[in-house]
Amino acid sequence: MIIDTHTHLDDKRYEEDIDEVITRAKNRGVEKFIIPAADPKTLQRAVELSEKYEDIYFSVGVHPYDIEHYDRAFLEQFITHEKCVAVGECGLDYYRLPKDEDEKNRIKKAQKQVFIDQIVLANRYHLPLIVHIRDASKDSLDILNAYECANGGVLHCYNADEILLKLAQKNFYFGIGGVLTFANAKKLVEVYPKIPQNRLLIETDAPYLTPHPHRGERNEPAYCDFIAQKMSSLSCVEISTIKNITTQNTLTLFKKIR
Repeated sequence: MIIDTHTHLDDKRYEEDIDEVITRAKNRGVEKFIIPAADPKTLQRAVELSEKYEDIYFSVGVHPYDIEHYDRAFLEQFITHEKCVAVGECGLDYYRLPKDEDEKNRIKKAQKQVFIDQIVLANRYHLPLIVHIRDASKDSLDILNAYECANGGVLHCYNADEILLKLAQKNFYFGIGGVLTFANAKKLVEVYPKIPQNRLLIETDAPYLTPHPHRGERNEPAYCDFIAQKMSSLSCVEISTIKNITTQNTLTLFKKIR
């Protein structure tokens, strides 16, 4: 089977056909799903979905774009839920920083503080991290080296920066999604073989980053298969092996999944 380790099924774009989305995924061999918390406003929806569907799990956290909504006490209301498997997605994202240097530095500092606080939260509750990194590899690596992540984590939508490969030695995994199938993903295609196979996870980031040949459409977990196919061809191993490896890796990292 395949486990989609990062799919935003709490997104409003699935409100009308969530049952059909899950059925299509299961028909393509995707058996379990993790909804990563990114926005506190949708966290309750993620919890409700996990309670309605046996094979849906969730995490608690705040995306770096939403740090103004970060409230540790609010997250702690859900973190002990039996279906909560991680903290995140959290991390650093410098892609849309303003040009004003003072404001830029203020936002960077705030993102770092919230990221560190979520690392502390993960350690307190013995959970792994789901980490978002965009245009912030060095600062992210410095933080992840400075603060022990006792239960490891995953670099969501791994950005192909080779300096982050060092984190494989710190029990970090690498989330591979639809970007791997893009014609312009030359750097990721080049770096992919350097990732240890026992550190690979499959994710869609649905409804975003839809893989080829469905680019331009709403993404959904059923499309994990296209990602697995590309991983298989780049690894020169059978697709069944890719599915087995990534499933075992997922169960090793997210220990609460059954």
